[in-house]
Amino acid sequence: MTKVVPWCVLEAVSLVQEITTKSSVGLIYAILDIESTGGKYNEEGIMEIAIHRFNGLQVEDKFIGLINPERKIQPFVANLTGINNKMLQSAPKFHEVAKRIIEITDNAVIVAHNAQFDYRILRTEFRRLGYDYKRKTLCTVDLSKKLLPDAESHSLGKLVRSLGIPVTDRHRANGDALATLKLFKLLLTKDSGKTIITEVIREESSGELSHKQLDMVEQLPSETGVYYLYSKKGELLYIGKTKNIKKRVNQHFTNVGDLARKLQKETKEVTFEITGSDVIALLKEQFEKENNRPKLQPDKVKTGFQYGVYLTGGSAGEGFFRVEKNYGQPNRLSSFASKKAAADFAQKINMELRGYSNKTTEEQQNALQALFLRYSIDGRNAILIDKGRAQGEKGVVLIQKGRFRGYGFTELNHQLNNISILENLITPINGNDYATFIIESVLRRKHRLKVVDLN
Repeated sequence: MTKVVPWCVLEAVSLVQEITTKSSVGLIYAILDIESTGGKYNEEGIMEIAIHRFNGLQVEDKFIGLINPERKIQPFVANLTGINNKMLQSAPKFHEVAKRIIEITDNAVIVAHNAQFDYRILRTEFRRLGYDYKRKTLCTVDLSKKLLPDAESHSLGKLVRSLGIPVTDRHRANGDALATLKLFKLLLTKDSGKTIITEVIREESSGELSHKQLDMVEQLPSETGVYYLYSKKGELLYIGKTKNIKKRVNQHFTNVGDLARKLQKETKEVTFEITGSDVIALLKEQFEKENNRPKLQPDKVKTGFQYGVYLTGGSAGEGFFRVEKNYGQPNRLSSFASKKAAADFAQKINMELRGYSNKTTEEQQNALQALFLRYSIDGRNAILIDKGRAQGEKGVVLIQKGRFRGYGFTELNHQLNNISILENLITPINGNDYATFIIESVLRRKHRLKVVDLN
């Protein structure tokens, strides 16, 4: 079936060769922000766009507007942006504004905070119309990391606040585009050598997948799991864990940097295993890194944790817990990689327990027991129940005597309730202190993870 391309896009294709930039001196930038509908990777649509054409001194032109994405907005996106499906019903569709976008970005470098995302979404929309849209890009995340290396965070909101840059309408296209414009002006000033900007600019083809890479990415699922990158000779290059396998592998093939370039050059095959469960994916990744030592894996193998928060002989008023360096001692509430993180957690828990200072000893002990059940696997026989790979399935992590002993998947309750059946379903793994750290880290942040004692 022949695809009909809207007339405005066909006209824009010829127009793009005729349009000349308004300024021949220096670079022209198109400061851009896109709000997308969310959804599966490469299936998102643009619902709002803001572009400010900037010549380094002033804004020459701008285009701001809602766009009818012709698809539903994900609920979390609607809550974040305040844009709903009803607001977009009368908005122009993308093909109706495509010519304007081509014109305002002609001969310009697209500048965005996390430019890889905005550029991908924009190219995807044009690709749906049969038009190969290409522009050079500059990411203000990358640029700020070079020029503001000591910033506490390089996210747009936190970065502009730390610089005293006023921001309005966060998570709306024009609000974020204006914040990016103000940030970019500051970064231009800080680039005193006038070389970093040009070093950070990506070529039009940068971030584009080869046909072979595109084929590899297309067959991957947008699911939680572990993925494996192999060389032509079948040598394992890299193992990774992610909530979206397709998106993460695509990033490997489009990122810049030494590791990305090596993976792009050497990867000839990608395989994967869906886990559904984040904690199983984390544990599986850690175990398989240790056992396979992938050729290009950047991380050192981690076998333990440095610090723990331990029960002391104190009272609720004095504080029950303190930070200690780990040497395998009992009564650990949770494990940590850094002393500061452990201290912050201990302070939080001790503050909670001060409310029990006037309670009976039994009530204090019950509060302590509840904390250990919530946060610790120290000495326990238990199973952690998480999402599975499909509807109706559960992912299960087995803990015996405080150690990770394996994972598996079940569909029936009696499989969970019968330990001898469960042990037959489990893929056995001898966990170490780092696996303990992974599990207790997940327990601290994922309160919906169900923990069942096997006593």
